[in-house]
Amino acid sequence: MPVQTRSERFRSVNVEDFDPVHGREREWKLSPVAAFADLTGGELDGSRLGLAAEPVEGVELSWIPRGDDRIGRAGIPEERASANAWSSFDEALLVRVTGDDEKVAVITRTGLGDAPRAAHTVIEIAPNSRGLVVLAGEGEARLSENVEIVVGEGASLTVVSLQEWGDEAVHLGSHFARIGRDAFLKHIVVSLGGKVVRVNPSTHLAEQGADIEALGLYFADAGQHLEQQVFVHHDAPHTRSRVTYKGALQGAGARTVWVGDVLIAQTAPGTDSYEQNRNLVLTDGTRADSVPNLEIETGDIEGAGHASATGRFDDEQLFYLMARGITEAEARRLVVRGFLTEIVQKIGSAELEERLIAALEAELEGR
Repeated sequence: MPVQTRSERFRSVNVEDFDPVHGREREWKLSPVAAFADLTGGELDGSRLGLAAEPVEGVELSWIPRGDDRIGRAGIPEERASANAWSSFDEALLVRVTGDDEKVAVITRTGLGDAPRAAHTVIEIAPNSRGLVVLAGEGEARLSENVEIVVGEGASLTVVSLQEWGDEAVHLGSHFARIGRDAFLKHIVVSLGGKVVRVNPSTHLAEQGADIEALGLYFADAGQHLEQQVFVHHDAPHTRSRVTYKGALQGAGARTVWVGDVLIAQTAPGTDSYEQNRNLVLTDGTRADSVPNLEIETGDIEGAGHASATGRFDDEQLFYLMARGITEAEARRLVVRGFLTEIVQKIGSAELEERLIAALEAELEGR
């Protein structure tokens, strides 16, 4: 009998415990599985990835062996691609953030080539610390990775997963986050480049007062598949979550997938949760799948809800702008920019926000 409740899904770090991927499975039925069969079932190179990162006070980077007890605290795989990466990596990149001052660390993976690879990253922030970590990807790659995020008591962390891969890149990412007592995580997924990009964040609100703001921004061009399956597990009293993902699509064959699962367990009275997904269709020949799900196991909650919408330009907005002497092309650009930059402006880094606005402008101009 199929598993109906998200919390009952099978989990394992061993790829052999999962059946081969056929594309009919619940977690794969909206994905182009033939495009990444080597990542779900083949051998992966688990050696260290090439990294570029400027030194930042309060942010320490190091490599730790796969047997280190800091690995596996945030979550473990629910599907075969994630398990294959977990079974294959040699060492994990540890990003440790300390100190209550504001700090920004940008870690860029580039030059990975076209061989199938595995990676594992652990981002850990000490109690009562603050920081922003950007994990970026550039160039060509065939990468399956797991990212663990552990947020200590009273800490505030922003993690940005930025996909600016090359045109033929394939990237499968599973993010697992555990948020401690009265701690806050802002998790942002930005997917712009790559042939197939699938980043799935799972958040465990494990202790009282834990708070997650999960944000996403994506822009799919012709022939591009951008996917995100988001899971938020409220497992402690008085926890809070806000999930907002927004995307745009243009060009024949542009495809986006968003699946949002929220589980409010019996152990989570006083939960306050809301998730939403918005998609803006710019041309014919595109497809946006949007599937919000909400499971509630206790009646003692502050609130819970979800929303999803996919549509074209608002003709009234276009008319208003054009009536004031703005050309139709410029009016469309302004509407799309306004629609998407709501997410960009929540990052909290002026330099990164400017970079992403410039990248969105390039997308709109077809570059």
